[in-house]
Amino acid sequence: MKITFKTRKLQKLANSQAEAQKALGPRMALLFLQRLMELQAAVALSDISRLKPARCHELTGDLAGHLSVDLKHPFRLIFVPANDPVPRKRDGGLDWSKVTEIEIVDILDTH
Repeated sequence: MKITFKTRKLQKLANSQAEAQKALGPRMALLFLQRLMELQAAVALSDISRLKPARCHELTGDLAGHLSVDLKHPFRLIFVPANDPVPRKRDGGLDWSKVTEIEIVDILDTH
């Protein structure tokens, strides 16, 4: 899957284990980089497990339209589909099998 980053800071963390560890701590940096590798290795979003440890899922409320994967509790890696246009099913829901590009937007505690 193709991955882009909303900010240079996120891209810098993704490209440097040392920077990720400095900013996120060793455990969270390891999980952050692992999730990025899993996302990059996937052909489409449907290849990412909705079960633990990644637990990929769509968010609701203020973050509707965003998705997340778990990092170190309570933090999540937040991203959005970056395909243009965003692939939809007939019922209007996101077609995970056709999402092949994402944009990483943040690392948040959504609780």
